[in-house]
Amino acid sequence: MWLLQMAVLQDTASSDAVCGNPVNTQRIVGGKPASRGAWPWQVSISLHNYHLCGGTLIAKQWVLSAAHCFLWSTNYTKQMTIQLGAHQLSNVSKDVVTSAIQQIILHPDFTGEEGSCGDIALVKLTSPVKYSGAILPIWLPKTSIQFTTNARCWVTGWGAVRQGVPLKPPQTLQQLEAPLIDRDKCNKLYNRAKINDVEYNPVKSDMICAGHLEGGKDTCQGDSGGPLVCNHTGIWIQAGIVSWGIGCGEPNLPGVYTSVPFYADWIQAKINGGLPPAPSVTFILLSLFLKIICSRMI
Repeated sequence: MWLLQMAVLQDTASSDAVCGNPVNTQRIVGGKPASRGAWPWQVSISLHNYHLCGGTLIAKQWVLSAAHCFLWSTNYTKQMTIQLGAHQLSNVSKDVVTSAIQQIILHPDFTGEEGSCGDIALVKLTSPVKYSGAILPIWLPKTSIQFTTNARCWVTGWGAVRQGVPLKPPQTLQQLEAPLIDRDKCNKLYNRAKINDVEYNPVKSDMICAGHLEGGKDTCQGDSGGPLVCNHTGIWIQAGIVSWGIGCGEPNLPGVYTSVPFYADWIQAKINGGLPPAPSVTFILLSLFLKIICSRMI
């Protein structure tokens, strides 16, 4: 087994009306090239200008990714960059913005082991990015959201097209529809496979599964940290982060993703500096209304 290496919160990071709404809503192993601007929250995380992992823009100065992409971050942060608005990595367009990294926050539960809980990281850009048609944030869920197994979900990335086979130039962003799979069913599939070094019930409560049980369609090396997003009433919401898997596109071994709803409160706390989220406009107006009503009742 190997890691796939190489509302926040609707009151804060996702308060902007543009989040979760790409300009082009047309829509990896077995995937298809994405249309330009279809997934404007997708970012590329590079080391020495070499694509390493994917990530998701969640606010003007924050990117969400996988912790295992940054195991050596303390030594190489200055050599890493975030590319936003990219479509073809080897054919850089005028829409692309490249940012240095100010800070990387790994979840404390991540041990560095394959399949570890807490495979989630927050990356703070050196300065806020300006939104455009090619650069927009994804809408993040609250902890209470429940994604059903029939949800319309997609995963995107610039990873390998088969295990050990990199995406060829111009390295166009790939997209793949990935049905969600019940966690109990996913654990049964992995248990039945009896793979060495894979523990019993390896899909923990902070993980979700998605993919095609017939095989041939999956995430692969280089897709790590990228988003699994689901369309909910016309809004794209991030359900998962590409985390780990066995091979690429193996039958009955779907990809495993870090659950974003599971870590929604942690994300919000970190991007707000440990402070509670600012109240929404609706909450403020409702509070004023109740205050007026109560004062008249006294």
